[in-house]
Amino acid sequence: MSKVKKGLVYKSTGSWYVLQEENGAIWKARIRGKLKIDENIAATNPVAVGDWVDFFVEDEEAGLGIITDIQARKNYIVRVSPHNRHHKHVVAANLDRAVLIASLAEPRTSNGFIDRFLITAEAYHVPTLIVINKQDLHTEKHQQQLADWTYMYGNAGYELLAVSALRPETIDSLRQKIGKGTVLFSGHSGVGKSTLINALIPDKNIRTMEVSDWSGKGQHTTTFAEMYDQPSGGKIIDTPGVKEFGLIDMKREELSHYFPEMNRLLPECKFNNCIHLNEPQCAVKAALRAGSLHAERYNSYLGILDSLGGAK
Repeated sequence: MSKVKKGLVYKSTGSWYVLQEENGAIWKARIRGKLKIDENIAATNPVAVGDWVDFFVEDEEAGLGIITDIQARKNYIVRVSPHNRHHKHVVAANLDRAVLIASLAEPRTSNGFIDRFLITAEAYHVPTLIVINKQDLHTEKHQQQLADWTYMYGNAGYELLAVSALRPETIDSLRQKIGKGTVLFSGHSGVGKSTLINALIPDKNIRTMEVSDWSGKGQHTTTFAEMYDQPSGGKIIDTPGVKEFGLIDMKREELSHYFPEMNRLLPECKFNNCIHLNEPQCAVKAALRAGSLHAERYNSYLGILDSLGGAK
C-alpha cells in the first residue's frame, strides 16, 4: 500500500473530495470502507470541508487517492440533513469563526433563522459574526430594523456588521473582522454570500445569480461546500444557501444555555432545570419584565422551544 498522506478537504461533492497537502499538492479522493470517526458525530456526510484527513495514493499520475481516516476535529457545525431529518449533516469543520450573512431586503432574513444558526454555533463552540448585506438597498424602515437588531444582538454578545459589495470600505471592514483563520460563510440563498466572497477574493469569480423577481427568494448558486484561500491569509468556506437551519440533538432544558444573554441569568433561577415559562423566581422572566432581556429574543426562544416538542 502507498504511504499515507495528510490532506485538508477543500471541496466536497458528495462522493468525491478535493484535498490539498501542506506542500500544496492537490488530490481528488473518495472514501473506501468505514472511517474511524466518533460515533457521536455520525452524519450523512462523514467527511466535511475543513477536515484534515489521512489518505493513500490510488493513482499518482491521475492525482487520485483513498481517504482512510479523519483527524480529530476542534469543532464543527451541523444542521439537520436535507435528505433525512433524523440525521446530521456536518456543514464544515475546524472553524475559527462563522459569518452568518443575512439581508433585510431582497430577500429578508428572519430573526428566527438567525437565532437557530446562533444556537447551533454556540452549541458547537464556534464564535459568530452577523453580517447584514445589501446595505445599499436599505430604506429608512430597514435602517431602523438594523438599529434594533444591532442593539438586540449586541445585548446578547454578538457583533453585527452592515456591508455592501458596492461599498469597498465595508468590504475592508469585513476583511479585518474575519482575520486570517478559517471562516464559514452561511445564510439563505440570495443574501449575497458568493458576491461578498468575490469582493474579498476577486480572482475566484464565484458564480452569482440575482434574486428571483417573482418570488423574492434566492436561487441556489453554490451546490457544494468549498474552501477558498484569501490573498492576505486565512480561508473562507462557502456553503450552499439554506432555507431553514434545522436543529438536531437539542434538548429543551439545554436550549436557554445557547442564548448567551439568558445563559448568564441561569444561576439566579430558583430551579436548576428552569425552562423559563411559568416557574417561580425565574431570573429570565424577571429580566424580560425589567426590559433587560429583549422580548423578540425571548419570543424566538419560545418558538424554538415549542418546535423541540416534549412536555409543556
